[in-house]
Amino acid sequence: MKQILLIATGGTIASRRGDSGLKPALTSRELLSYVPDAAGFCRTDTLQLFNIDSTNMQPHHWLEIAEAIQKHYGQYDGFVVCHGTDTMAYTAAALSYLIQNSPKPIVVTGSQKPIDMEITDAKTNLLDSLRFASCPRAHGVCIVFDGKVITGTRGKKERTKSYNAFSSINFPYLAAIQDSHILFYLDDKDTVTEPVRFYSQLNPKVGLLKLIPSMDASVLDYMAGHYDAILIESFGVGGLPTYESGGFYQAVEKWISQGKTIVMTTQVTNEGSNMSIYEVGRSIKYAFGLLEAYDMTLEAAVTKLMWILGQTRQPQQVRQLFYQTINHDILWKSSFGQEHSPQEPLPADQ
Repeated sequence: MKQILLIATGGTIASRRGDSGLKPALTSRELLSYVPDAAGFCRTDTLQLFNIDSTNMQPHHWLEIAEAIQKHYGQYDGFVVCHGTDTMAYTAAALSYLIQNSPKPIVVTGSQKPIDMEITDAKTNLLDSLRFASCPRAHGVCIVFDGKVITGTRGKKERTKSYNAFSSINFPYLAAIQDSHILFYLDDKDTVTEPVRFYSQLNPKVGLLKLIPSMDASVLDYMAGHYDAILIESFGVGGLPTYESGGFYQAVEKWISQGKTIVMTTQVTNEGSNMSIYEVGRSIKYAFGLLEAYDMTLEAAVTKLMWILGQTRQPQQVRQLFYQTINHDILWKSSFGQEHSPQEPLPADQ
């Protein structure tokens, strides 16, 4: 029988209603008590790291989760992290970079309603997660939610209330879970041949700028004083406005001259970016060698930058690591991206 560690961090799944609304209160042991059927296929220990609303999740929490998994990695066959849904996709992506090549499953789950309610999705999600974490073919970081298994870098919360809150963006679901059965769509554990790698550094100074029509480029100058890297969410397949003042061109030039990183992405959820199509994208991309997220999710691009800048600030290494595929995070790259694919990853913290 598989040995699983259930790690609780708070979120809706552990919440109780108070005078000011829902607030995390249940412990990891209490969560486990709501799914007694799990004892039929795994032995589960519990660990309470913190008990917060996921709105309050920060990079140092991701490091604590990864550290706890590393500390207990040799003792367990799989791990389940109970988490709030609002930032779950960020946490799953961050763990994908902090814990790489794991032959053991690291499952992130939660719910849209607290587990102690009469009608809730929490019990099903937690039971499914423990089941998947006990599966010998499961591996790596993933999200289990509403009977779907999503690789950790591809999940996105697309619904605020419905049980089917999460989707897999630009990538197929890994598996489906129904009536205690697991159906794999992508059974690729045999491709994991490198030893597991743990990392313990993140740089949280990564910002996001969402373009709107008529936005003043001076906002980039302001952000340069606060961030080491920025993602610019552009329109459509990607580009920057070409105002008569040349504002964005000059602002980007200033960022690059300071050795800071700019990554272009799209506000559109599906199908990714391609700045080479239109002049407003192609000219500025190639003038400054801007990085492009392509088919990556925003959550993956943000946390990948934090991970990369935690290891290096050297522009060529940043470029190489950003275009390195990790846990299926980036698949489609233009020839520009392919020219800079890495040869060797940075050494991990062991």
